[in-house]
Amino acid sequence: MNIREEILAEHSRKQGLKIAGWIGNDKKRFSRFLDLFLHDEYRVVQRSAQVLGFIADEHPELIEQNIHKIVNRLFDDNIHIAVKRNVVRILQFVHIPENLHAKVINICMAYLSNPDETVAVRCFSMTVLTNLSKVYPELKSEIISVLNSRFMGSSAGLKARVKKVFKDLEKVN
Repeated sequence: MNIREEILAEHSRKQGLKIAGWIGNDKKRFSRFLDLFLHDEYRVVQRSAQVLGFIADEHPELIEQNIHKIVNRLFDDNIHIAVKRNVVRILQFVHIPENLHAKVINICMAYLSNPDETVAVRCFSMTVLTNLSKVYPELKSEIISVLNSRFMGSSAGLKARVKKVFKDLEKVN
């Protein structure tokens, strides 16, 4: 399969699942795919972000083995919202190595604090930060402060996530 051609052929859930299924847990195929996600043109990167999410759901070990490269993608200029959304969504569920904690906390706090950021990215950032607050309990007060100051009068989706996050933060020592 020519992964790049398949990514460009059609942008649909069905196509994304087909590509992710073909990659499976094959490290060589994943490496070829990851190269496209990290270095190809804007449209290929955008569409490959969805496939990355599907791969993460089935084979999180492939993501964890390449987590540094994937996280660093968040710091590129002009990344597509699909990249942010899918990478931050993935970070909710995979093990983040300690040497990436500061980077992930900083980028997720920036997303969470930005009123112009999409609801999905902000919600996923809340969960990532809440997960990391179990390692860094001092982060709890900062998260609560941002949530209290930024989310009064927000959308129903954000309010629901904020409520869940507050419950989860109550459990953090």
